[in-house]
Amino acid sequence: MKKYLYIISAIMILFSACVPKKQLVSEQNKVKALQGDSANTHARLNDCDSKLSDCNSKVAAMEREKADIQNQFQNLSDSSEAAIRNSKMTIAQQAKRLQDLQALIQSQRDIVNKLKQTVANALVNFKPDELSVYIKDGKLYVSLQEKLLFKSGSAAVDPKGKEALGKLATVLNSSPDINVMIEGHTDSVPMRGKFEDNWALSVARATSIVRILTDDYKVDAHRVIASGRSKYYPVETNDTPEGRARNRRTEIILSPDLSPLFKLLNQ
Repeated sequence: MKKYLYIISAIMILFSACVPKKQLVSEQNKVKALQGDSANTHARLNDCDSKLSDCNSKVAAMEREKADIQNQFQNLSDSSEAAIRNSKMTIAQQAKRLQDLQALIQSQRDIVNKLKQTVANALVNFKPDELSVYIKDGKLYVSLQEKLLFKSGSAAVDPKGKEALGKLATVLNSSPDINVMIEGHTDSVPMRGKFEDNWALSVARATSIVRILTDDYKVDAHRVIASGRSKYYPVETNDTPEGRARNRRTEIILSPDLSPLFKLLNQ
């Protein structure tokens, strides 16, 4: 660009020697205009170079970003494939676990059903209004009415009640994996006499039965729990004599050992 300006200046000098002054001034003005245009053009060229450099930098940054995205996508694809493989393994494991769980639950049901039949056969000589045997919530209930076990307001077990407990103890001793819960229940009539209230009576009755099972009939005490429910779990209304009689009961609740089931659930 400077070379061209020197040439133009030389031409102006030569031209100024050969032309009139007025024309020289005109030509000089044209040269100045050309010089101005040249400077503007040079400035625009510099600006274009700067913008081009910026564009190249942005393109390079976009290329790097593209490469990062491709790497992330590849890593994600690899992770997804691994997750799918792992999920397939997990699904297979879960299916096996579910099968094992269903088999274990069915085994527990079979144990309870068989136990019900065995207990019913052992207690077959007792009347339906004295006791009942049924399954509820996966457990076997032997519900003994007050008139079979106790006199009113007493926690001492009658001889006929001891006979029933002895027959039940024979079944329990032949089924060592069965846990035993003894629950005492009363009606809603307030207690008078020896016991402070229905809580005390229900607990005392349950404890009396536990002692007979463990002391007299050698049922393993580690398997047995005594509890009192007082009047709070009636099976009939307490507004009638018949309903109150049904509520005065002791329930012996038998359940299989559930530790294998809980172990499987916690795996």
